[in-house]
Amino acid sequence: MGLFNWAYKLLRKADVGAMTASYVNLAVDMVMIGIAAYFIDVVARKILVFAMNIIAKRTKTQFDDFLVTNNTPQYIAHAIPLYFIYKTVPLALKGFTYWEYLFNKGITICIILISIWIVRSVFNAIKDYLKLLPDYNDKPIDSYIQVVMIMLWIFCITGIVLTLFNTTMIALISTFGAISAVIIVIFKDTLLGLVASIQVTINDIVRIGDWITIEKFGADGTVIEINLATVKVQNFDMTTTTVPTYSLISDSFKNWRGMLHSDGRRIKRHLLIKANSVRFIHESELAELKKIQLIADYLSQRFEEIEIYNEENNIDKSISINGRNLTNLGIFRKYINTYIETHPGINKNMTIMCRHLQPTEKGIPIEVYVFTKDKRWINHEYIMADIFDHIIASVAYFDLEIFELPTGKGYIDA
Repeated sequence: MGLFNWAYKLLRKADVGAMTASYVNLAVDMVMIGIAAYFIDVVARKILVFAMNIIAKRTKTQFDDFLVTNNTPQYIAHAIPLYFIYKTVPLALKGFTYWEYLFNKGITICIILISIWIVRSVFNAIKDYLKLLPDYNDKPIDSYIQVVMIMLWIFCITGIVLTLFNTTMIALISTFGAISAVIIVIFKDTLLGLVASIQVTINDIVRIGDWITIEKFGADGTVIEINLATVKVQNFDMTTTTVPTYSLISDSFKNWRGMLHSDGRRIKRHLLIKANSVRFIHESELAELKKIQLIADYLSQRFEEIEIYNEENNIDKSISINGRNLTNLGIFRKYINTYIETHPGINKNMTIMCRHLQPTEKGIPIEVYVFTKDKRWINHEYIMADIFDHIIASVAYFDLEIFELPTGKGYIDA
């Protein structure tokens, strides 16, 4: 074409050699095509970005806004000058068979790469959009997108290798099979993360927004991101812990989602009672204990049952150990149970229990096992503290003592 030969003709008229004129003409053509492609790219980007911004502002959906944010129009705009180069450069390379051969390889690789970047930007926009939807905002969308992108990159790299080396797919697969062990070692973490992401999703082990605790990694907070390699946890002290995704299926961790979706949040705490402060209650002490309103009726009924039993079985009550008796610890446990049953912060439809645990060298553990109505952390802690403030203050009314390690002052008093 005359458009690509003007420099050659001009040089030949100036008595420049044919070979030199051909290469100079080619260089001039390449520069012209490059300048033209650059201006086409600038104009295409301005037009597409401007048009996409107008569309994004006028539509109600936010998907097109995310397309703009992820530079999709820019990547599409880059494809236009690439197409221009694809069509024009072969015309300039007529007669340069070797260079045309290299150009075909190069332009094919560029087309593959720009295609993968366009697809990547669209998938990122899809990811950002789905995170806004209630049905998907707790799903590991990042992992799904990364899996898809890994597959696309595999096809992309495969296409580039096939283009560069003029090989067949069968030969390429055979080569990959031969080096598969090396590939597995290099991409071990990625492969493990891929398997873990699939299992986490299928088994619904963790969702974005879940509160999880992983003591091994010092993570205790809300899951804010799940991707192929890592899970990002924002701890309650506002620090961020990154945990390998594979650890969610290989290590033990605690997910608090069940508690948040239940009707109450558990209180499971005990206090230690000195064993030598536990004793039988004498009948003379009942009148004073009946002044405690929560257990007054219980004491009357219970004492009457014990009296009847002892009389029917001719129990010698000259010493307290004989027969059935009330103990200060037993009455205290009944008081705690009645108190938590009447506490307004406790869910009455869930387990309410005050129980003995295995005695230890530090005393007898008396455990409170109940569920608060309010599952919010601050309110839950307030209710628990309110209950145990009262219980600890009540111990003295039953002639019991709480165990605590003696301080320096305690040794002096002793």
